[in-house]
Amino acid sequence: MEEVKQTPQEIKEKYVRPSWDKYFLALLEPLGRRGTCDRGRAASVIVSPHNTILATGYAGAPPGMPHCDEVGHMMNTVIHEDGTQSQHCVRTLHAEENAILQCAKDGIRLEGATMYCKMAPCYNCAMRILRVGIKKLVAIKRYHSDAKSVELFAKTGIQFVALENTVVEYKNQ
Repeated sequence: MEEVKQTPQEIKEKYVRPSWDKYFLALLEPLGRRGTCDRGRAASVIVSPHNTILATGYAGAPPGMPHCDEVGHMMNTVIHEDGTQSQHCVRTLHAEENAILQCAKDGIRLEGATMYCKMAPCYNCAMRILRVGIKKLVAIKRYHSDAKSVELFAKTGIQFVALENTVVEYKNQ
């Protein structure tokens, strides 16, 4: 049998298998397209310590409730300790919540799991992440109101990684 030799160009262009982090992060954009709130189209993936997908979630209203894309946003204004204000749509469940709730519905334990997100979670989602035993969170970007979440993760030993130190920007932030 004749040996097949690769050219230098073929060797240079050799396929590189993505890391687990890159693999799971690449799922967020298509998952986020299912979101029904155009303010972020956020998504999340929860993965076992053995790299098995346990659940996915995206920003959307609970089953049977109207969606932002159908009836508009339900906005709340939050006034922060420093006097700044931010806008939050409360019609939808966050992507992180939806993934965690799917696991609860299906009876799936999350102890030691990793969560992948489009952006760092809000404080309420961060508390839920802590409560269910997720040990690592990988976000593509930061969230405009994530300081308390990042502090909570640091205090409780949850490994937090933000690939980009830029804030996700969206309408009515």
